[in-house]
Amino acid sequence: MLHRGPDEQNGFRFSNVDLYHLRLSILDMGGGKQPMTLHNRYTLVFNGEIYNHRDLRKQFNLTAATNSDTETLLLLFQKIGENCLQYLDGMFAFAIYDADEKKLFLARDRAGKKPLYFFKDEEKIVFASELNCLKQLLPLKLNINHFYHYLRFGSFYKKATPYFNVNELTAGSLLYIDCNNLETTEKKWWNIHDSFLHENKDSFEEALIKTEELLHTSVKRRIESSDLEVGTFLSGGIDSGLITAIASNYVEKLRTVTVSFEGEYNEAPLAKLVANKYNTQHTEINISYKNLRDDTEQIICNYGEPFFDSSAIPSFYVSREAKKNITVVLTGDGADELFGGYRRYIPFAKHDFFKKNKSLQFFANMFQSMLPAPNDKKTAYNQMYRFLSLAKKSGIESYLSAGMDIFEEYENNFLSENKFYLKEVTEDFNKINNSSLSGLGKIMNLDFDIFLFNDVLVKMDIATMHNSLEARSPFLSKELLEYIPSIHDEYKIHGGSTKYILRNLAKKYLPKEIIHQPKRGFEVPLKNWVNNELKDLVYDYVGASDAFGKTIIKPEFINRLLQKKIKMPAEKRAKMLWTIFCMEVWYKKVYLT
Repeated sequence: MLHRGPDEQNGFRFSNVDLYHLRLSILDMGGGKQPMTLHNRYTLVFNGEIYNHRDLRKQFNLTAATNSDTETLLLLFQKIGENCLQYLDGMFAFAIYDADEKKLFLARDRAGKKPLYFFKDEEKIVFASELNCLKQLLPLKLNINHFYHYLRFGSFYKKATPYFNVNELTAGSLLYIDCNNLETTEKKWWNIHDSFLHENKDSFEEALIKTEELLHTSVKRRIESSDLEVGTFLSGGIDSGLITAIASNYVEKLRTVTVSFEGEYNEAPLAKLVANKYNTQHTEINISYKNLRDDTEQIICNYGEPFFDSSAIPSFYVSREAKKNITVVLTGDGADELFGGYRRYIPFAKHDFFKKNKSLQFFANMFQSMLPAPNDKKTAYNQMYRFLSLAKKSGIESYLSAGMDIFEEYENNFLSENKFYLKEVTEDFNKINNSSLSGLGKIMNLDFDIFLFNDVLVKMDIATMHNSLEARSPFLSKELLEYIPSIHDEYKIHGGSTKYILRNLAKKYLPKEIIHQPKRGFEVPLKNWVNNELKDLVYDYVGASDAFGKTIIKPEFINRLLQKKIKMPAEKRAKMLWTIFCMEVWYKKVYLT
């Protein structure tokens, strides 16, 4: 894992406990060495940043020998134990060993920005920031049931991984390990569901003012908690535009990085408007996919598990180029899940599609069966077609259809026809579905717990850290995570407008050309990749006689999919093939090596 910490590597050994740390030096270069030990009792290995650590020193009267947030965390844990987590604004995964009690305490931040995987059997417990590390250390065996999660979600569900005995510590969770007998106790220390349930009475004007104040506080903290220059990823959207605009208040000459991809929609002109308005040190990087065929397999392997999201490819390229200019970058991650940025939220703001409605399901099914499949995902026709797919379902099936929509309506082609693999998923879904939340609140709660955690943050962590670049997300601050879920639905989705409160805030900071731009992100020409640039590669992996996918999906279905003999939207076919392809690359290049 040298790419995660190229600046310094150290270890600690006491009795039957070994701790190792690889450091990317950003704050207190000399005083932040790890593992860090306090009073010969507590030893900490820590991945991430505590942005409010200076405030915490004042609040709890902590006397430190260094300027490091690592020491702040140790001192605070010594003083109030696990309760320290409630006060931390940051991204973190850490382990603290208590030599007196012979116990390890592991914890992860609210959103799960920083990763933490652990292996447990009768003889040992091993934990690390990446699955590839565990794979190198241990003889791991596949858990086939979890691959059905992957095929439906595009990633492994919450704590699940491809392996037996390996779990991911989920967002907002902590884990105690008794080092004498290896007994473990795991629990949630924070859950965004509680914030969604909180009924906030703020008017729109009050919410707008508070959102602006909290965003300023968050950006300021993330800039000040670095001894290195902090820049921003600047696209043509409102999320990164707002972060850049606010950051320019706290950095005299902010460095901004914009990328464009050959042959794709170019947001660079819109980004340039923001850069000019705030007089930033602006760099435009044009990236080509000319090495796509050579790079794709390695980028997929970086994730240590099958990972469907094709925007991982451009994210890697962007991070690699950005590292040439900066080491710490602010991003807009989390804004869509918190403020309502996805188009699929609009129907849920009007109707709770998770509740059964037999009449709606009947008519939606009837109308969709009469319509031809769409070929272009960007058309209004495709939106209507997907809406009908959503309306004819209920419960967990509705969520899967509204979200990734990979194998939906084709899951009967799995070799395991029993949906027992959805047991935990369904139980978690039912807890939220049976709560008092609105339809919009439910899908946003689910997306935070599943899509943000298992996809968005994983994608960015691996893409940036593989290039020794640290990405910080102001929208995921402690205060915003506690406040924004509680504000009124109409402040998020207003009529047909997404992220309504952020768009109104943007009127104060951004050029008018940007305010009503639709969400794009890194748009990937997946259909073209599968049918053209990467066709031979995809077909060689997916169509191989010894393909792993043919042990969990009916081989005849895969063959017909490759041969275009199944009537379905072209984009959906591309997503299915890409999902299987990523799994095959991982299986051959990671698991079998």
